[in-house]
Amino acid sequence: MHLIEYAESFGLSLIPPSQGNFTFNETGLRQGVNYAVAGATALNISLGVQLGWFKESLPLICSTVSDCKHLIGRSLVLVGEIGGNDYNHALESGKSIAEVETYVPFVINTIISVVNELIEIGAQTLVIPGNLPIGCSATYLTIFYGSDKVQYDNSTGCITQLNKFAEYHNELLKTELNHIREVHPEVNIIYADYFNAAMQVFLSPNTYGFTNGALNTCCGGGGPFNYNTSVACADPLSTTCAEPDTYFNWDGLHLTEAAYKFIFKSLFEGSYTTPQFKSVCPTSRLQPVEGLSSSM
Repeated sequence: MHLIEYAESFGLSLIPPSQGNFTFNETGLRQGVNYAVAGATALNISLGVQLGWFKESLPLICSTVSDCKHLIGRSLVLVGEIGGNDYNHALESGKSIAEVETYVPFVINTIISVVNELIEIGAQTLVIPGNLPIGCSATYLTIFYGSDKVQYDNSTGCITQLNKFAEYHNELLKTELNHIREVHPEVNIIYADYFNAAMQVFLSPNTYGFTNGALNTCCGGGGPFNYNTSVACADPLSTTCAEPDTYFNWDGLHLTEAAYKFIFKSLFEGSYTTPQFKSVCPTSRLQPVEGLSSSM
């Protein structure tokens, strides 16, 4: 999910990129900093680079280790969602679901390593999201269209094996987060259930105002789900729907702004975080939002 939705919903200014034209200081940091990278992965160094940027920026924000620890301790640190691009790159290149499933423990270990390092430098409240139901992605519905190698969920039209894959990632992540809670009971470790928050819409899009469905893209190049690997969104040959708020899927892998707002409310105003976010971090006490993420 994009950090923009977090900032807007909490009444904060839009979150600037760490590598942009931005002056680091404690006053500026109150609006948050985004360390996300387009196409970033957990493996292949990407997440480590983001963490490195975060640590390198600290001396520009606070003057002493104690000051930094205090500042980070009052911040909401968003770690994720991570892993989606590791799997997307592999699946889109033709690797089998079974083969890509072997990546999951390595991805989870990398996420957990970063969470532990953030705690060591002072983080007290961290949100760690799980992965979305990728079996409902227009990208994969198109890639596997007509294939007899996958099965579909009759209630959603999504690819069963890919959603089970995402759930496997999420279950392993939750198990490891429970271990961190045992070691650091003083730290707020909040799991964000992107999967089931989004699944509400895939099960019943009309109920939530997505009258043009949850599987077809708003911006694309034709095909059964308006997704075309040869005509990406923003290509001169692509088209964009007239009412994006009635679509859940934007371009195949990314969701629409309306979709992200819906998921945000389900997470931070509803029951799709563990523990519930509003019981741990009332928005009236909210401090800067900082994010390490993959941005596809």
